[in-house]
Formats: sequence, C-alpha cells, structure tokens
Amino acid sequence: MASVFIKHRCSDFARWKAVFDEHQVARAAATVTGHSLHRDATDPNVTILALRVKDLKKAQEFAASDDLKQTMMRAGVEGPPEIWFAEDIEEKTY
Repeated sequence: MASVFIKHRCSDFARWKAVFDEHQVARAAATVTGHSLHRDATDPNVTILALRVKDLKKAQEFAASDDLKQTMMRAGVEGPPEIWFAEDIEEKTY
C-alpha cells in the first residue's frame, strides 16, 4: 500500500466537503481505498488529507488529472495544493 498526502486551503470548508464527498467514485477508480481528513488547528479552511491507495502510479495520474483540478476549483480550493506521495512502512493504533 501507499499514501498520498494533500494539503490545501479552501474558501469554505462545508462547500469543499460536499464536493469531496461527491468525488468518491473518481477516487475509487484511482485505487483509493480509504482516507483520513484533518483540519488545521488554527485555520478551519486548511485541510489535510491522507489517502490510502493500492497503486501509486494510478494515484499520481489522478493527482495530475484535469478532472481533479476542475473538481478542486469547483470546491473552492485556493491556490495549488501541496501533494506528497509515500510508500507505507508501518501503521499502528495506540
């Protein structure tokens, strides 16, 4: 497994979340199997996503796609997102 981490600012979190939820089918097609969603502690319009993916190459293609760019614009994302791709090494719950 691998992960994709995305950080961006949006104009309105509720608007962004509704569009994010609608885009689940496209994420699944890019081999996303799950996610965790986080908000900045001091700015609730800054979101950080951790996506779990089966195929890192497909996830990279998805991240570069026009579909995702258009969806982010519709969701009110301000400026380009910060995106990191990572191989999963370990995950533990305490």
